[in-house]
Parts: sequence; structure tokens; C-alpha cells
Amino acid sequence: MRVGIGYDVHKLVAGRPLILGGIVIPFEKGLLGHSDADVLVHAICDALLGAAGIGDVGLHFPDTDPKFKDVASLKLLAATSDMIRGDRFAVVNIDATIFAEAPKIEPYRQDMRQNLARTLEIDPGCINIKATTTEGLGYVGRGEGIAAMSVVLLNQNEV
Repeated sequence: MRVGIGYDVHKLVAGRPLILGGIVIPFEKGLLGHSDADVLVHAICDALLGAAGIGDVGLHFPDTDPKFKDVASLKLLAATSDMIRGDRFAVVNIDATIFAEAPKIEPYRQDMRQNLARTLEIDPGCINIKATTTEGLGYVGRGEGIAAMSVVLLNQNEV
């Protein structure tokens, strides 16, 4: 068994879609980034890569590489899944938290779980997504950005 932790944060800006868990969420701002800036997926990718001991998102999908410009983060998650499976790891479970003052995440949570499960080829019951505010504190509380954190548990299969 291997445990990994992932964290990501992106700035909210006008003129970009807000994408979390692969879902486009109607909101007046979106997250700024080289890819689609899906903080939830990035945090999960980092947790998976960390648990497998094979680096992080920046190593495998650098923001200096034009091929990742505006890429859907679910594609990065699929590539991450292929990497960990290549090392014979299987996802046991994922627990993730989104930190945002707005918008409300609950209406989209189940669709996010389905997207992630489909991409990782695991049961949606293995994925938990929570959301919380920071009670008006810090950059999240001021509505300047959205962050996400994830913990994953992997099991390594025998040859």
C-alpha cells in the first residue's frame, strides 16, 4: 500500500471557463493556467504520482511544453493512470477536497466523481469529493482563487 498527497491552486480570472473534475461549471470567472487549470484533477494527479513515487504534474506535464497548452486535465489524468498502472499500481481510493467560496460545488459533485472514475477506470464509490469554504479568509475567501487537495491510496499488484 502506498499513500500520496496532492495540492493545487489557481487564480480566478474573467474570460476563462471554470472546470472542476472535468465539468464546466457556470460561473463569472474561471481558473487561469497553462492547461484548463482544473485544480481538482491536478491535485489527484499529484497524489497518484506521489504515491507511485514517480514525480509530480510539473515533471510529467510541464507548463513550458506547448502540447499541454489548454489541454483538458482529464487527459493528464488518463496519462497519469497509464503511468501508475505501468508500475502495477491500482487505485484503492481517492479522497479530495475543493476549497472555494463560490460557486457551490454540490450540484456538480456526482458528475465529477463519474468523470474521474471513468477516466481512471475505477468504481465511482472509490472516489470521495468534498467542498468547503475558508470562511472569507485568505485568497480563497476573497474569491481570488480555488484550491484542491487530494489523498490517494494505491495497492501494488504482484507480477
